[in-house]
Amino acid sequence: MRGFRPFFLKELREIARTWRIWVLPSIVVVFALTGPVLAKVMPEILRSMSSEQLGGAVIRLPEPTWKDAYAQWVKNLTQIVTFALVIMLGGTVASEVRSGTAIMVLTKPVSRPAFVLAKAAANAVLVTATTLLGAAATWAVTLAVFGEAPLRPIVQPTAAWLAWALFLVAVMTLASVLVQSPSGAAGVGIGVYAAISIASLSRWAVEHTPAGLIGAPGALLAGDRPPLSWPLAAAALLSAAALGAAAALFAHKEL
Repeated sequence: MRGFRPFFLKELREIARTWRIWVLPSIVVVFALTGPVLAKVMPEILRSMSSEQLGGAVIRLPEPTWKDAYAQWVKNLTQIVTFALVIMLGGTVASEVRSGTAIMVLTKPVSRPAFVLAKAAANAVLVTATTLLGAAATWAVTLAVFGEAPLRPIVQPTAAWLAWALFLVAVMTLASVLVQSPSGAAGVGIGVYAAISIASLSRWAVEHTPAGLIGAPGALLAGDRPPLSWPLAAAALLSAAALGAAAALFAHKEL
């Protein structure tokens, strides 16, 4: 692990000074700021539509509450932000190998495992900080719009999604080592996501594998208590295995 700390700090500085600081944080913050407002005004917009525009149908909607704002936040995390995360992480290692900058870095006192794991750790920090910022923004705007914003209903679903997102960071690090093309690695990540989503149709998979983390945010927001002990433990073990495999494969990879 020679050179892990300085390379990790260099990665954090690079994230802060390049386009990488704008992509995922911008997406998350925009959704966090607009979600509660949309939840508040959307029923009014639908009611304002004349019955002629709706073919004579009459729309009756309940008054929106903070639950609608939180539901918007959870939906954005589990759908759009998840896909954005997978696409962004496709180039974690592959883009540097392809551009030749990986060789330049590895001529310095940085081991190959340290190179891979420092990148994964920096991405994990970015995802965690972005998620916390988005959750805080959603809570604050929800409180301003609805006058009520309990903490627990947003903390639990957000924490469950963050565990899923950190698992994806490990998976995408391995994919980015295996596939030289960033878009190809993103495709592998989307394939893994699709496979786990299909597996989530199985009750056993939901209770014992990371597939249980996919629907956990929505279930927690609804007040249910989904089984999370095994899914979290399995996600942690598989993340460690994916990062170990990524470091081992990159150590013997021809650059």
